[in-house]
Amino acid sequence: MSRSGEVVISENFDSFSSYWIQSPCPSMWNCIFVLPPWLKAWWHEFGSDAELYLAAVLRDDVLIGVAPLLLKDGEASFIGSADVCDYLDFIILPGKEVDFFTVLLDNLKDRGVGRLSLGPLRPGSTVLSSLLPLVRDLKYDFACEMKDVSSEVCLPPTWEEYLGMLTQKQRHEVRRKLRRLREAGDINYRVFEDWDSISLSMALFLKLFRESRQDKATFLTTRMEQFLTSLVNGMAKAGLARLGILELNASPVAAVLCFDYNNTVFLYNNGYDPHYSSLSAGSICKALCIKDSIEKGRGKFDFLKGAEEYKHHLGGREVNLYGFRTSLG
Repeated sequence: MSRSGEVVISENFDSFSSYWIQSPCPSMWNCIFVLPPWLKAWWHEFGSDAELYLAAVLRDDVLIGVAPLLLKDGEASFIGSADVCDYLDFIILPGKEVDFFTVLLDNLKDRGVGRLSLGPLRPGSTVLSSLLPLVRDLKYDFACEMKDVSSEVCLPPTWEEYLGMLTQKQRHEVRRKLRRLREAGDINYRVFEDWDSISLSMALFLKLFRESRQDKATFLTTRMEQFLTSLVNGMAKAGLARLGILELNASPVAAVLCFDYNNTVFLYNNGYDPHYSSLSAGSICKALCIKDSIEKGRGKFDFLKGAEEYKHHLGGREVNLYGFRTSLG
């Protein structure tokens, strides 16, 4: 299918990955949850009951965008799911959004797709900034609703400046908890960044994750554990995974699984030994992860989806997440 020199090509995950690796415009890949290692891990574990629609739009052999979608019962939605992909989006060359979506909608209609259901979406997503106005101009029926919240904090150059950004109460609590943990023994926060070290430490992380709360133990089914292991392996091989382990007297008491991408550290999941809950081991592990991110010069710390209190206590500011639906005609 072509329109004004534009061509839609069906891709597989290998060719999709090559676009990412060879991309001359990294800014079009600004959503970590649609990077090839992420979507490949999700699809292989959860995508068996849908049709893959991994479509690239090219103009004169130049990539202007990729639609990472799945098709089911006449509806297109993003590859991924809200329980493990905190927000999603299309991959589009900046300035080519209208061209991309015009071609994409025509191609989807030719494929017999009658509806789009997209989310979760950040306010600055291409869906809300470009697709929604196009759909409105085409007079298609659509709905856009707030579904959840995410939290993030912009990081200053130093840890002391970060503490200064917190309220007096928040700052006091962080310092108090750090002091109490130090009084309990020698603490050490280690960050594993290479694939070998992360792979060797994943069993420990999963153990702490499972033990920290009953709802996390319930969430961590065999299938979900397989997904997380595959995801972390893929992201670690790409140099994007970080596993932080907090030790007290040389014993691991808490852990955080993060991804480091586009000047942002994403706090994806965490766990702790409940025997050390009175020492706030989980909270301190997250605070030290922020400290490590500052020392590495990162500009933002993304706590990701959910309105948990600890995110507010560590300076997080809420960002609304949306769902978008539209008919195609």
